[in-house]
Amino acid sequence: MVDELGTDVSPETQQRLGRSLAHDDRLFVYGTLQFPEVLVELIGRCPDSVAAELTGWRAAALPGRVYPGLVPAAGAVARGVVLSGLDAREWAVLDAFEDDEYELRQVRPGPVSSMWTYVWTSAVAQNDWCAQHFVAEHLDTFVARCAEWRRLI
Repeated sequence: MVDELGTDVSPETQQRLGRSLAHDDRLFVYGTLQFPEVLVELIGRCPDSVAAELTGWRAAALPGRVYPGLVPAAGAVARGVVLSGLDAREWAVLDAFEDDEYELRQVRPGPVSSMWTYVWTSAVAQNDWCAQHFVAEHLDTFVARCAEWRRLI
């Protein structure tokens, strides 16, 4: 299925996004999606966001990639932001943007609340991803790549 903006919304995407939208629209992002410049290129705006931490997880560096993957890690804390107010089209764009190695999962940062995040399902590096290094070395090029990707879908 293709939405009104030409975004391909596969049945798998519809199913997993339907689960998230039916329960909660909050998305924990810990890598490139926490930067307003990236979000504006992908979905045309920067949604409401608040700083957040996810205990028991880390944003791992990925071999040969400039973006991270969230993986379980006892004693670790992944820092990022929680996006809220995403509509169905925006969810579909973000979902299409994520690599196949990501899996959308519901996580609980506290005893009561829950939110969604993309968890990495493949090999990771030993070191953590560094947001400051990404900003200094890769953000501008990454934003340009996002703009090109968005024009092509």
